[in-house]
Amino acid sequence: MALLRRGLSGEPVRILQEKLGVEADGIFGQATDAALRQYQQDNGLSADGIAGPDTFSSMGLYELVLLHRPIRGELVKRMQAALGVDADGVFGQGTEAAVKAYQEEHGIEVTGAVTPNMLAMLGFEEFTPEKIEASVITENTPIVDEAVQRSYAEQEQPPPDHDPGLVTKVTDAVGGAIHTVEDRAASIGKSIWGTVKSIF
Repeated sequence: MALLRRGLSGEPVRILQEKLGVEADGIFGQATDAALRQYQQDNGLSADGIAGPDTFSSMGLYELVLLHRPIRGELVKRMQAALGVDADGVFGQGTEAAVKAYQEEHGIEVTGAVTPNMLAMLGFEEFTPEKIEASVITENTPIVDEAVQRSYAEQEQPPPDHDPGLVTKVTDAVGGAIHTVEDRAASIGKSIWGTVKSIF
């Protein structure tokens, strides 16, 4: 997954929210959706409320870029040109095969997905060491707690017998984004996209 849309939560959502100037709670809700659509409209992007590589590039959020099948767009086209394959802007089977061959040849984990680190290796200067470092989870990376996600989902779509006070108690109890040291340690070095979850 390398696209953000309403109903998702995680560190990439929080980074996007900070850039959009909305509450950075790591949960993609109505306010984030509206702010993203406005940004896209103001900047000549498809105002669909879905943030992908071209939106991230426009915002300078290169740490959030992750290219894989079946993503498409200008950044995919540039990556294809750098790999020397047909640059049609569509990440299909041929592009994936070329990516895997490049990864194997250069000692990168063969996943078929293109990370900021690989884009830097391909000569994309905007993918700086700082952006590459920001694209992975460290021990200080916040992860939205599942209890927070559940409470938010209840607020968005409350069942008929839902107790609004309970959501407040649960949210207050978990403090917004608490996770264990073990969870943190298990995530070190992985893509921040690993923190993204669906909450609806």
